[in-house]
Amino acid sequence: MSPELNLSDEERIAIADRLGQILGHVIHERSEDKRLKDKQPDDQRIVITGVGLTAPNGNNLAEYRAALLAGKSGVTKYEIRYVGETLAGVCTFDALRYQSKKDLRRGTRAGSIGIYCANEAIRDAGLDWTAANKARVGIYLGVTEHGNVETENEIYLLKGYDYDTSYWSHHHNPRTVANNPAGEVALNAGITGPHYTIGAACAAGNAGLIQGAQMLRLGDCDLALAGGVSESIHTFGIFASFKSQGALAAHADPAKASRPFDKERNGIVVAEGGCVFVLQRLSDARARGAKIYGELAGYAINTDATDFVLPNPDRQAECVELALARAGLRPDEIDIVSTHATGTGQGDVQECAALRRVFAASPKTYFNNTKSFIGHAMGAAGALELAGNLPAFDDGVCHATINVDELDPECALTTLVTREPRHIGRVDTILNNSFGMLGINSVVIIKRV
Repeated sequence: MSPELNLSDEERIAIADRLGQILGHVIHERSEDKRLKDKQPDDQRIVITGVGLTAPNGNNLAEYRAALLAGKSGVTKYEIRYVGETLAGVCTFDALRYQSKKDLRRGTRAGSIGIYCANEAIRDAGLDWTAANKARVGIYLGVTEHGNVETENEIYLLKGYDYDTSYWSHHHNPRTVANNPAGEVALNAGITGPHYTIGAACAAGNAGLIQGAQMLRLGDCDLALAGGVSESIHTFGIFASFKSQGALAAHADPAKASRPFDKERNGIVVAEGGCVFVLQRLSDARARGAKIYGELAGYAINTDATDFVLPNPDRQAECVELALARAGLRPDEIDIVSTHATGTGQGDVQECAALRRVFAASPKTYFNNTKSFIGHAMGAAGALELAGNLPAFDDGVCHATINVDELDPECALTTLVTREPRHIGRVDTILNNSFGMLGINSVVIIKRV
């Protein structure tokens, strides 16, 4: 039997503290060993080598980033049938850059946005498109919904013919099938590999990115065009629904209407837009000497399973934690968190509760929000919000959240960047939150290569 040690309380505490330090050191060392052991080969590491986008305040990444750093909103007055004057984030890209007038008449706004963004991404990636094997290119575009715009428009026109369906457009079916936006990109770019859309509500931009990465890892394609698109402002139904829900933003100054986290926030500003990333395996990107924006280090998708609309902060926190675990990162190793917050009363509070739970001990993790500039671009939101933060790897700046005149105490995040951009030094990791109706949550983490 071991002899009893006659120790004072102070000595016992000191020994316990020392044992805790040793145990913590061992756990850290094992964690580092696991990271090295689990490091993926380059043909399983997925990187972003091109970005193409259109947002209400910019039609390429450089314009968009400049607008974010300058505090320039893209929200404007907007009028739509039956609802009347409202506010929206409206894009102004040149649709004829990659399409003919005939293409535009035959296709959809979502398809046109996808075509513009995909072609811009291909150009940005420096790909020799004429030599590319189009059978090994996949298209994975996230959408919130599709077909409502065309159906509403056609019913409206049919009314003028006393609802005689013989006047119904023969373009209706190809315009409204769920795979339309990705399919229009495939037709435009001559891509014969797989194409489809991912219906993931407002988590869809992240979901498109995740799907593209998974297909590359499975060997289903050698290059992925992935992201999200939205034509939501062209359907009166989405405005009418948010209005009846009491969740449609209003403000005398359109630029101040989208105000996540602010005490006076009063709802969502609906926006259109799109963002498509060129994704490649790191081995392929290095082989062609590509510019690399960052690596998809971790991701997660889960479900609240609690309500049609109201979010569940516990499930959101679990989604963030799962993405961190898959990336092999601790919360305090995240430099920027791009928040999902839409400007609704309950949604912003719930997300902040989830973020405080995960990042309570992360004093050097900064938070921002892009919807305050452009509104909620629905299926494109996650992809656009990630794109707006990617240049932080180069300039070390976390763009601000605008329109936070008086922070709601329930949305308090110690390092929330408001009003003005903040230079935070070297940025190695960006975490992007994107959540949607029916409780779908998505998180992606991008790290410096």
